[in-house]
Amino acid sequence: FPLYRFYCDYCDTYLTHDSPSVRKTHCSGRKHKENVKDYYQKWMEEQAQSLIDKTTAAFQQGKIPPTPFSAPPPAGAMIPPPPSI
Repeated sequence: FPLYRFYCDYCDTYLTHDSPSVRKTHCSGRKHKENVKDYYQKWMEEQAQSLIDKTTAAFQQGKIPPTPFSAPPPAGAMIPPPPSI
């Protein structure tokens, strides 16, 4: 009996067994795929809102001229790793 069970960060659950076939079955399932999609959708929305907030603050401080699309893209934009608890 293995002491280690695989934990899926996206689904916030432990799989009953830690074997490649169980992981593959889990990761190909509809609920897992929905959870992955929802996680990255939420992350994208947070990134967009953060960029909006930073741009608005910079504009209000006079750091950005009042012309559309004049701000440079954010430095170091990366896709996040899966959540870890």
